[in-house]
Amino acid sequence: MSYKNNASRALEIKTDQLSIINQFSSSLLQLDTLDELFEYVTTHVVNRLGFVDCVIYLADNNAYTLNQVASMGIAHARDKYQAERKVIRFSEGITGAVATTGKAVVIDDVTKDSRYIADERPAQSELCVPLIYKEQVLGVIDCEHPIKGYFTNAHLEILTTVAHLLSAKINQVNTVNNLQKTVEQLNNAQKLENSLLQIANLTYKANDLDTFFEALHSIINNLLRADNFFIALYDKKVDILDLVYIVEEGINTKTHQKISKEQLKDTASYYLLQTEQTLLLNKDAFQSHIDNGDFKMVGRQSESWLGVPFKTSDRISGVIVVQSYDKTLQYNEHDSALLTYVSRQISMAIDRQLARQELEHKALHDELTGLANRSLLIERIKHAILRLTRAKKSTSHALLYLDFDRFKSINDSLGHEVGDHFLIKICDLIKSTVRSTDTFARLGGDEFAIFMENITHKNQVNEALNRIKSALSKPLNVDSHLLQASTSIGIAYTDNINDKAYILLQQADAAMYEAKSTGRGQVKFFNNTMRKKLKTHADIENDLQHGIEHNEFELYFQPIFTITTSEVVGFEALVRWHHPKKGFVPPNDFIPIAETTGQIINLDLHLLDLAAQQISNWHQQGHRFLKVTVNVSSRHFASLDFVAQIHSIYNKYQLPLGSLCLEITESGLIENLELATQIIEGLSPLKVKLCLDDFGTGYSALGYLHQLPIHILKIDKSFIDHLQDSTNPLVEAILSLAQSLKLEVVAEGIETLEQLAILQSTACDYGQGFLKSKPVTAKEAILLINKPL
Repeated sequence: MSYKNNASRALEIKTDQLSIINQFSSSLLQLDTLDELFEYVTTHVVNRLGFVDCVIYLADNNAYTLNQVASMGIAHARDKYQAERKVIRFSEGITGAVATTGKAVVIDDVTKDSRYIADERPAQSELCVPLIYKEQVLGVIDCEHPIKGYFTNAHLEILTTVAHLLSAKINQVNTVNNLQKTVEQLNNAQKLENSLLQIANLTYKANDLDTFFEALHSIINNLLRADNFFIALYDKKVDILDLVYIVEEGINTKTHQKISKEQLKDTASYYLLQTEQTLLLNKDAFQSHIDNGDFKMVGRQSESWLGVPFKTSDRISGVIVVQSYDKTLQYNEHDSALLTYVSRQISMAIDRQLARQELEHKALHDELTGLANRSLLIERIKHAILRLTRAKKSTSHALLYLDFDRFKSINDSLGHEVGDHFLIKICDLIKSTVRSTDTFARLGGDEFAIFMENITHKNQVNEALNRIKSALSKPLNVDSHLLQASTSIGIAYTDNINDKAYILLQQADAAMYEAKSTGRGQVKFFNNTMRKKLKTHADIENDLQHGIEHNEFELYFQPIFTITTSEVVGFEALVRWHHPKKGFVPPNDFIPIAETTGQIINLDLHLLDLAAQQISNWHQQGHRFLKVTVNVSSRHFASLDFVAQIHSIYNKYQLPLGSLCLEITESGLIENLELATQIIEGLSPLKVKLCLDDFGTGYSALGYLHQLPIHILKIDKSFIDHLQDSTNPLVEAILSLAQSLKLEVVAEGIETLEQLAILQSTACDYGQGFLKSKPVTAKEAILLINKPL
């Protein structure tokens, strides 16, 4: 009977165990997380086996430790039960031994096992089964009981089966979790890559910093929570931090905030700028910096604070900061790396913006004085004229055109550096007299303009003139030179929306030239007489090209003769314009206009061609070799094209070498003497000589003689006029200088026998003037070459 009862009991237990296993196997399909798994094993599986104490550990194979993940204890404390040791080394206790060997153990009396480590409730027996998947120990299920010999082979068998099923499920969950993490990481990486590309693209295309910052924040917010975010720029020169972009609680304030010098030193941002190190701080770390005196609390304290410094130039640096006031939102090293990348993009964007601003400033401002240039002045005049539609009827604008008196003389006698410093000082003085709404501009050289907007009474202009006069009244000490500044001023008004900026500039310019012609420091207002002159000027400008194209220009020739024998050695070619409507137009009426408009280049080339054609005709007619001097603008000496053009003329007419001589006036200043020298040397194979006209009337001549390969000097008529009874000391000095430099000398404007006689007693080589011949036509000129004049 006893046997039958035992067999029946064993069958009942076996059936119950199979039921547990079947139910566990079925439940595994519904369980998706490790926490759910471990809770099910401890509360539904092990508990049904009648165990009173069970702990599940997972292995950390890198640290060789077992970490408690679930437990089941005595009934009244079951929900809160935790084993005393939550972490066990592989080398510790029975549990550690099972994890090391990977073999299950059943111990009937743990007091006799030296490996046993007692918990807060010492046990008598222990069943410990490893969790193994593909020969790798994943963890351990450890069960203890207060009765010796409690655990049987049947318990070992079913717990081993449970451990096997649990190991497989643990591996499955880990695989799924790892796969999900991998997918999430790939998605995050793709999201990060796309965002970084967006930021880089935004940096390249950004034209406006405010728009750039707003778009940048939107991208950053997709990568990390940035509900509280700001970008600040620090200007070392003024020692002020400018919060150029601020978002608080997700709302953009759209206003710049400046932190004053007094507040700046107390901020975490300033500390960041000084240390030039990224700061990633939680609440405690932030407070620790405050306690150390690194900075003070400004505003409310954040739970997490991340700031990255950046540098754009030697003068400008900045910070980008995100703050969290949510305990659940803590920034990490990944966020720090992201923000560091963003800071570099901000730096690049600001660099590009500053570079663009600098280029725009250079394009619209004079490099020497920093004043507006002609382009910017014209734009402001245009806009001001358009605004007249909204202005009162009595409103007008005034343009003051200034030309500094004697500036060229100062520049030539004292050097360009002194001249530049002189200009800068004058500009600083005048700048202090103009209104904040006025535009002070440099138009070029020593010519400046002041555009006065919204003039309601002409006394406003008179007051401005008085302020300028007062500012320039005292001598200026410029590089140890005491110089007196004064300016000739022309003034023109505009009060009509149909007026043009360039015409206003022409009118003021014309008035300035009238002022300059009446003496130093004079002021002239544009009037009808000047308007007629401008009209004539415009007509001539329009007719010049037509005249070139229709052969309206003719060359007259004045003989150049030897002083001693009056033998003709060549001619100076002088232009005459036979206008079809105006008749004869004197050179003084159109040459300055051609020079101003740049038409002088085409006119000179046309006249050179006419001269070459005449030389060729004379040679074909069998006349002896003659040189012809042609006046050319100094503008030609600013381009190497002039060399090719002269060579082309020589080839076109097969001229004898040395037939053409080029004459420039001393007043026609050549800016680039080095380039001019290359041009003259480029003409040397043709034996073209350079003649300097009007020598002695200006201050550039000695500089020219020193730096340019000049061959001939012309003594100006004003010196020859004063030859009476004896030689003029200045003439003697010029001749002496020429002799020492081995230069030929031509005295021009000889009108009396007395002048010729005096020159014959000097070392002067050649002469020309009305005494011997006025300029004549080519037919008349050739008749003068066969006998002395």
